[in-house]
Amino acid sequence: MIIPCIDLMQGKVVQLVQGREKALEAESVDEMLEKFAGFSQIQAIDLDAARNRGSNAALIEHIAKNAVARIGGGIRTPERAHALVALGAHRVIAGTAAFTETGINHDLLKQMPRERLMVALDSRDGKIAVEGWSQSIPASAEDVIAELEPYCVGFLCTYIDKEGMMQGTDLDWFRRLRDITAHEITAAGGISTIDEIHVLNGLHIDCALGMALYTGRLDLDALKRLRWP
Repeated sequence: MIIPCIDLMQGKVVQLVQGREKALEAESVDEMLEKFAGFSQIQAIDLDAARNRGSNAALIEHIAKNAVARIGGGIRTPERAHALVALGAHRVIAGTAAFTETGINHDLLKQMPRERLMVALDSRDGKIAVEGWSQSIPASAEDVIAELEPYCVGFLCTYIDKEGMMQGTDLDWFRRLRDITAHEITAAGGISTIDEIHVLNGLHIDCALGMALYTGRLDLDALKRLRWP
């Protein structure tokens, strides 16, 4: 399944390179929702909330109410997660909150809406990145994925090293993740060709697409016509 991404910063739809440098601004949220209407789900991330630099709560809630959406960015309490589900979020994504400095935040995860929860396993230099990708913890996705399975239905796995760079992603990393969990996996970070999408689909891994859509590297109408077994 292809999942278009709407990343929000300071009230704008944006795309970043490796979570740092803003590469472009896009149309309004409503225009992007209309553009992505042919897809079964979208993903919306509040980048400001993820970095503790404010929030785009009103836009996030608007998306949750008006699309089949996976919502993430700054979801640090069970109350916020449950509130987004009540508003209509199809999935909520916990990243930073799922971890402590030394490992998994079991106490918090036990209170999350398990049947709607995805855990973000975002990887840079082989380690899980948190706090809007500004910090890392001393563990890899492979280290923790099995221990996280009881708390969620799936994982959003972003290969940060290639995020926004239009250079392709690390398919071998996704193969390794697929070998160690039967949970849903959504791949993100650098996916820029139809061939990569077909490989990931063959692994039963969803594809979250950002820069390749916004720059026209991948044709939106052609992707809408793709049919998966």
